[in-house]
Amino acid sequence: MSSRPELEAIALPDPPHAWEALGFTVEHATIAIGGLRIRLGEGTGLELRGLEGDPDLDGLPIRRSQTPPPRPASHPVGAKAVDHVVVLTPDLARTTRKLAAAGLDHRPSPAAQEFFVLGPCLLELAEAEGADGPRLWGLTLVVADLDAAAHRLGDRLGTPKPAVQRGRRIATVSPAAGLATAVALITPRTVN
Repeated sequence: MSSRPELEAIALPDPPHAWEALGFTVEHATIAIGGLRIRLGEGTGLELRGLEGDPDLDGLPIRRSQTPPPRPASHPVGAKAVDHVVVLTPDLARTTRKLAAAGLDHRPSPAAQEFFVLGPCLLELAEAEGADGPRLWGLTLVVADLDAAAHRLGDRLGTPKPAVQRGRRIATVSPAAGLATAVALITPRTVN
């Protein structure tokens, strides 16, 4: 039995200096976080380990990767992990079927979005009417202390508020940060 595909890297078009200004450690245009890499200035897409065959991914920009996990890095903003990446699609049912058929670990949802477990994080798939095709829209990063991150970032981060996930809080990075990608910071998951 083969293992499920897992996220190895996220490619974003954002310039490294914009992420450094937010308190992320960037080396060679790459952020190492939670066993993943965020590759900056490379376009937009995902890189997966364990993707087999030549699957139809409904046009979602996904490449194969065999790169081992990066060494952990410390980030002044307190970022610890990628919680989830958000993909928008014009046809939620079709893209869900194709990603599940490609072996991604689908976790059906009663809500208006679908979820896939990609190893250390989730892929949240949501429908966006009028979208040209599936595309990576944004990501949510776990920070150790959201209030400290908000204090550090000032007007580059919105006001922390309750997240959809019970017991968690979230804040959105503002356009003032100069990112082309939607980014939010969230508190860690609570263990009951």
